[in-house]
Amino acid sequence: MEQVVLVVHLILALFLIAVVLLQRSEGGALGMGGGGGGMMTSRGAATALSKMTWFLAIAFICTSLGLTVLAARDRGASAVIESTEQPIAPPSGLDFTPVLPPIGGPMPPPADGPLAPPSPE
Repeated sequence: MEQVVLVVHLILALFLIAVVLLQRSEGGALGMGGGGGGMMTSRGAATALSKMTWFLAIAFICTSLGLTVLAARDRGASAVIESTEQPIAPPSGLDFTPVLPPIGGPMPPPADGPLAPPSPE
């Protein structure tokens, strides 16, 4: 079921891109351009393309919501905090002591050396 909705979603996305690119732009940079008599007048073509854009956009949003519902249903009700996996220990030899003191607590003792870099002599 999810694959069918995904294929329809991708087809709708491609058609939506094509219909948007076919529309006449205000600046005339992209689109069909002006002039030329065809089957439809420029006013009729704009109305038909606008209606097609709205239809495709609404269908695209509906398939997006449908995919979200399907993904949420398949995922189940699990949380990251409730994971049963053991935490990964840091590699040996690395020091992961906190740099900042805990909130409301005293400063930790300084590390094994000066905090400032040594001065050149």
